[in-house]
Amino acid sequence: MKIYFLILLGALCGEAFAGEYESAHEKSIGWLLEAKSDAERFELLQLYLRGFDQPMWEVGERYQSLHEALSRNNYDLAAYHWKKIRTTIKNGYLKRPARRANANAILLDKTWQEVADAIASKNTKVSWAGFEKAKSACMACHAAEGVSYMNNQPLFEMSNPAQITDD
Repeated sequence: MKIYFLILLGALCGEAFAGEYESAHEKSIGWLLEAKSDAERFELLQLYLRGFDQPMWEVGERYQSLHEALSRNNYDLAAYHWKKIRTTIKNGYLKRPARRANANAILLDKTWQEVADAIASKNTKVSWAGFEKAKSACMACHAAEGVSYMNNQPLFEMSNPAQITDD
């Protein structure tokens, strides 16, 4: 009998809390819609979306995924992440146009395609050489942007995990 009482009590408490949540939620029309003007809404969105740091965080995650894919000889997955890195950088400089010149000159205009071609070769030695080229370009861009301290992290210590032999 005690167990049934506890279950009933738990259910009633759950309903009470759910009702409070719904009441509070119904009172709010949303953090953007509550702004007094479109200008305020755009300011909130700009603050929420932040700057170039979030795209660079995603690039770092995808760079690690690229490394892992190459380590597994999963060239299709490596190519996928490499394409997403380009998309993410381009989306990033929508928010910070001043980053565009170096991103394009150092990575996207030429080096990006060279690395894509290296990965597409599905040749271990060539693909890892492409990875090293990508790493060098990333580090050069950080230096050009005055954030070379970014290069002093384990992410940029990653390299080919095994001796490369010709395929």
